[in-house]
Amino acid sequence: MSDVQSTSTTERLAEVQHQLADGLARIDPHHRLLGRPVGYRLIDGHTFEITYRDVAGIAEAEVLGVKRLLGRDCYCTVSPQTAETITVRFVVSLK
Repeated sequence: MSDVQSTSTTERLAEVQHQLADGLARIDPHHRLLGRPVGYRLIDGHTFEITYRDVAGIAEAEVLGVKRLLGRDCYCTVSPQTAETITVRFVVSLK
């Protein structure tokens, strides 16, 4: 990856993280995602994965809120983590 592409990708990643930090409190009134362990991972230089762990539950409205907040092509998966918690994963295109 060239330095120009790397800088552009880094800026887009920072923008996504900033959008989440600013908007999550508004769209997550029950704090299902806010304050949960979160991981960020760049996939193939063009896709960004955001993973929330130890989530007690999530409503469709909250998933849609995150998608609107990110304002990009975004996909969400929800999978069991333990008997009481789930993992919520958003995959965002950075193109």
